[in-house]
Amino acid sequence: MSDWMTLLEVGGPVAAFGGGAAYTRARYPGVYWSTVGLPLSTVRLLGSYGSVMEACGLTVQPSRLRAFAVKATTRREVRPVPPRRGIIRPTSTGLRLRLRLAPGQEPADVAASAERLRHAWGVHAVYVKDVKPGVVELRLVGFDVLRDVRMPRKADVGHLKVPVALREDATAFVRDYRAVPHQLTLGATLSGKSMYLRHLVTGLARQPVALVGIDCKRGVELAPFTARLSALATDPEQAAELLPVLIKEMEDRYDLIKTRQGIAPGTPAEDITSDIWGLPESERPVPVVLFVDEVAELFLVATKKDEERRDEMVTQLIRLAQLGRAAGIYLEVCGQRFGAELGKGATMLRAQLTGRVCHRVNDEASAKMALGDIAPEAVMAACAIAPERPGLAVAGDTSGGWSRIRPPYLSVGDAARICQESAHLTPELAALEPFRPELPAGPAVTPGPVVRPVPVTD
Repeated sequence: MSDWMTLLEVGGPVAAFGGGAAYTRARYPGVYWSTVGLPLSTVRLLGSYGSVMEACGLTVQPSRLRAFAVKATTRREVRPVPPRRGIIRPTSTGLRLRLRLAPGQEPADVAASAERLRHAWGVHAVYVKDVKPGVVELRLVGFDVLRDVRMPRKADVGHLKVPVALREDATAFVRDYRAVPHQLTLGATLSGKSMYLRHLVTGLARQPVALVGIDCKRGVELAPFTARLSALATDPEQAAELLPVLIKEMEDRYDLIKTRQGIAPGTPAEDITSDIWGLPESERPVPVVLFVDEVAELFLVATKKDEERRDEMVTQLIRLAQLGRAAGIYLEVCGQRFGAELGKGATMLRAQLTGRVCHRVNDEASAKMALGDIAPEAVMAACAIAPERPGLAVAGDTSGGWSRIRPPYLSVGDAARICQESAHLTPELAALEPFRPELPAGPAVTPGPVVRPVPVTD
C-alpha cells in the first residue's frame, strides 16, 4: 500500500506537469518556449554541437599546427573541426548564434543542412543569414510564429517604410517603397489580400504621403479610408479620368527635376539630381502611392469603345510603372489573377512590378504569374497555402529571394479610425482635388485596440 501511495505522490505531479506543458505548448507556444523549449534546445545545442556539425558534413580537417598541438599535448586522435560558434543569444521566439566558417566552406553548405539542424536541436525551423564574408547567423525559431502573429517591438520604420507583416523567421517584413518602388499582390477571394492592404494604407497614413486609390469594386475596399485619401476612383470611367492627371503630375515633376538640373558653371555636385529625392526639401514634391484594387476590372471590356479606353489606361499604368519612381509615384497593384489573358499590356505591366506577394490562389498558373518569373521555387510554396490560414502569403522580389509572411489582424473599423486620426496629414495636391472623396456622414468609429492577436481574415 505504501508503494502505491508513493507512486501516486510522485506520479501525480509529474503527470500534471506534463499535461500542463502539453496544453501550454498547444495554446500558448510563446510561453512554452520561454519556460521549457528554450532551456531544452540550448542544452541540446551545447551538448551536441560538434557531433551534429560532423554528421551534417560541416566539419573540416584542422590545420597542421593545430593537429601537431593536439598530438603533442593530449596524444588524442585528431578529429575534424566544426565552424567556430559564437555566443548564443536567446529571443522571445528562438535563438540566434553566429558561426565563423572554416576555409573552403560557404553559407550554402550550412543552409543545405538547416533541416537536419532543426531536428537535431528540437526547434521549429532554422534559417541561415549571410552576415559578412566567412560569418553566417543561425536564427532558430522555437515555434510557428505565423499561427498567432505578433509583430516584433523593433522594426525598420522610416519614410516610405511600412512594417506590414511577420516573416516565418520572426523578423518584420518591411515594405520599403524607396528600395522596391512597385509591387504586385495576388490572391483569391478570402485569401487575406484585404488585410495586407489595410496595413499598407494605415502604415502610410501616418506619413506625409499622398494616397490615391482605384477601387473598381465600387470602392468597398478603399472607401473606409477616404479621410486619408487624396483621390479615389470607384469605377473604370473615373479611373480613365484619374490616370491622365497622374501622368501630368509625373511630367510636371520631371520638369521640376530638369529645371534643377540646369547645370551652370561652378554648380556643386550635390546640387545635381535625377529624381525628387535629390531636390531640396523645400522644393521636393510629396510622394504619391497609387493603390489599384482588382486590377483585372480595368482590363475587362464589353464594347469597342471600352477597348479603346482600356488600352489607354493600361498604357498610362505602364508609363507610371516605368517612369514614376524618379517622380516619387509608386504603384501597389492588387488582383486575383494577372496574366497575358487579361489583354494587351498586362505582361508588360507585370514586368515593371518589382515586388511580388502571392496569397492563396486557386490554381498553379496564378502562382506562376506572381512568382514564376522571379523565384520559381516559391511557386509550390504559394500553392501549398491552406484556406484555414487566411493572410498567409509568399513574398519575393527580383533578387530571387522569398519568404512566407502573414500580417496581424486589423479590423476595418480600426484601420478607418487610424486614417481619421491621420487626416490632417493629407497633402493638398491641386491636380487631385477634383477626385478627393467626400467624407461619409455617419457615427464616429469607436476607439479600440489597433492590433489583436486573432487569426487573419479577409
